Amino acid sequence: MIWNEIRELTRLGLPMVGTQFFIMAMGFLDTAMAGHYASVDLAGVALGGNILWPVFMLLAGLTMALTPMVAHFRGEGKVHQLGGLVRQGIWLALFSSAIIIAIITHAGPVFDFFEIDPTASDIADRYLKAAAWGIPGVMAYVTLRYVCEGLGHTVEPMLIAGSSLLINGTLNYILIYGKLGFPEMGGEGCGWATAITMWCELVLMLFLISRPWFRETGLLSRFEWLHFDNLLSIIKVGLPIGLTSFIGMAVFSVVAFFIGSIGVTALAAHSIAGNINWATFVIPMSLGSAASIRVGYFVGAGDFAYARQVSKTAFQISLVYALFTSILLISGRHLITAIYSNDLIVLEVASSLLIIVAIYQIVDCTQATMIGSLRGYKDTRVPMVYSLIGYWIFALPIGAVLGFGYISEPWGVYGFWTGMALGLFFVCMLVGRRLYQTSHDDERIRAFAAI
Repeated sequence: MIWNEIRELTRLGLPMVGTQFFIMAMGFLDTAMAGHYASVDLAGVALGGNILWPVFMLLAGLTMALTPMVAHFRGEGKVHQLGGLVRQGIWLALFSSAIIIAIITHAGPVFDFFEIDPTASDIADRYLKAAAWGIPGVMAYVTLRYVCEGLGHTVEPMLIAGSSLLINGTLNYILIYGKLGFPEMGGEGCGWATAITMWCELVLMLFLISRPWFRETGLLSRFEWLHFDNLLSIIKVGLPIGLTSFIGMAVFSVVAFFIGSIGVTALAAHSIAGNINWATFVIPMSLGSAASIRVGYFVGAGDFAYARQVSKTAFQISLVYALFTSILLISGRHLITAIYSNDLIVLEVASSLLIIVAIYQIVDCTQATMIGSLRGYKDTRVPMVYSLIGYWIFALPIGAVLGFGYISEPWGVYGFWTGMALGLFFVCMLVGRRLYQTSHDDERIRAFAAI
């Protein structure tokens, strides 16, 4: 039973790992290519990303609810009833796009509040205003992607993400460095490359909705205006998912702004360490998404015992992976950071930060996978509260106290990362307790399934 589940999680999860790695690689290309153009452009693109991606994940998280909801329908054998739900998801994505654009194109006061270096903040502002043009396309794309994954088709989104990486890398080269007759735009070029790539992702995704397994949902059977019952059911499950993602990413963004007030070198090193941390996070996050699909399917089918076994197996895989990754990061930290920059001072700080990143891999990886399993049960609200407390009441204040030296000598960037590690430990412990309770409580499972 366990080996069979490992095989199924691998079948679903590996393509999702590929998808996330391709997405991560786009961020790596933006960071590395901007960094080799100039350190201030690296800092500017990182600052822009610290506004764009938390806001994006907050609103995209609303439609992420479609993955476990679709999996529940599939487990019940009711795929043909999904059309209305998906149509409302698309409406939700369009409304969310307008909110994202309004926020990221008016981010200047945030940079002013944190007294960020004016040159870096100007690059960040231009990066965001360029990237904003792609938001409607990418929001529609991720909505359809979540449906594909809920239907058990994870390879197709991976292929789209791989194609998008090639598009993004080519456009970065052209627009950052001014090739093929285009002006040399530096960090702003990353924003335009991102926007164009976002629309390309949607175009590629539209080819999938004509496939028989997607047509079975009835998405294209008719046009439909807003249907508030379906819309509300998505928001009930999706809003805590989006807030959980936002809470985690936003605290990293605030930390980046605090570090930005220390100096460009500290911010550049923080950006490199954060990018590497994201790379290691991809596998447990994808494993959690695969567990969400599997748990949702078996909850829909009424097999609660097997759903519980899925969540247990996913946790065990994540723990083994975390231990391996910790060893790899510590032993190879100098070689890994050298990929990102040629500034020796930046590299020295970033290499030291990787020791802290390696230490908290165990709690970071396992909490991500467990939260994914809870999404499969549609248990999303309580994990959101745990994340809020762990990140904003523990991690950020502790990081600020240590980083700025309110009670001792300032630790600088190292203090903020230490605070994050302690906050993640708190989140992991509470999420693990919640998953155990939910997976063993049939009445609670039925109540969540009825949403």
